[in-house]
Amino acid sequence: MYLIGEALVGDGAELAHIDLVMGNKEGAVGQAFANSISQLSKGHTPLLAVIRPNLPTKPSTLIIPKVTMRKGYQVNQMFGPVQAAVAKAVADSVEEGVFEGIDIEDTVIMASVYLDTAAEDYNKIYRFNYGAVKLALRRALDRFPDVETLLHEKDRAAHAVMGFKVQRLWDPPYLQVAMDLVDRNHMRKVLESLPQNDHLIIEAGTPLIKKFGLSIISEIREIRPNAFIVADLKTLDTGNLEARMTADAGADAVVISGLAPLSTIEKAIEDTRKTGIYTVVDMLNVEDPVAVVKDLKVKPDVVELHRGIDVEDTAYAWGDIPAIKKAGGERLLVATAGGIRQPVVKDALKAGADILVVGRAITASKNIQHAAEEFLQELSTEEIDQFRIMTDF
Repeated sequence: MYLIGEALVGDGAELAHIDLVMGNKEGAVGQAFANSISQLSKGHTPLLAVIRPNLPTKPSTLIIPKVTMRKGYQVNQMFGPVQAAVAKAVADSVEEGVFEGIDIEDTVIMASVYLDTAAEDYNKIYRFNYGAVKLALRRALDRFPDVETLLHEKDRAAHAVMGFKVQRLWDPPYLQVAMDLVDRNHMRKVLESLPQNDHLIIEAGTPLIKKFGLSIISEIREIRPNAFIVADLKTLDTGNLEARMTADAGADAVVISGLAPLSTIEKAIEDTRKTGIYTVVDMLNVEDPVAVVKDLKVKPDVVELHRGIDVEDTAYAWGDIPAIKKAGGERLLVATAGGIRQPVVKDALKAGADILVVGRAITASKNIQHAAEEFLQELSTEEIDQFRIMTDF
């Protein structure tokens, strides 16, 4: 048996975070248990979990401090409320039948405990650590999370301690505001005017990047730290290099031209996967987008059906979006771009579009915020709190 559990409970300086491993005495966890208790590390001395002096809990549990203990008050907190909380949580779990079918005499637990140096309230320290240990134990025994939960949640919540969100496109449809601008002041005006919304994507358009270079991404990020930012490079060559440059600049997605050689597109996709950003393939002037997607050995994240600015007097034609999605797999998103106005939003969504790329209808509007909000209203989507810290799923 080799089980792993984790839990975070509470708030403030007394917040408790537990990393827990559990296994048999004769196995890898038992060996680590013996090594930890016999090979001490200054400031991180492990201690057995005892309910009170001379009464250790069962299964035998070792507490390992994550934070270096340098002060006497830290030692008192670790040997007091933390030790008591961990031991009592394990003992209560035994009483509640959590270890049913497990030989507690043959089982050991190692609990790595976080204790902030600013923590003061002994009652909170005890209660938060008690709750975190019980939750970590149940999660370990339940093999939490299962793959379905992991894949469902991985893009829906941000890491709370980071303080910002790494946006992922998991809840279409989205509005993408294309800043095909060459004026830095106008760019700032647009960014400051756009509403805060999880369904809003910001695009650094090709003219903007050609004028100021990829360094403009950091300026956009400074104004909109939580935004999903697309860098519209329309790459035709050196796909892996430009994808890496885009990731290093801080963007969330890079646009590759669908006219590029398949090898260029594939190399870009491979590098975006390494760096954790998205690949958008822009099908501007591509005769058969479906064929391009089918021929790619690795599939992009987004295919953009793009009507060029110079031909915006032609009729809207979304192409065969279902066929593109079939060729690209169930995770593929399809964006539509080129003179999008409010009256056609519903038609585009009905055709299967996941992302509506809008430029001048918003960026050239007298009231940028109002124009963006009207488009967002057409999407009929709800805001999601991505900063939730869930203790139950």
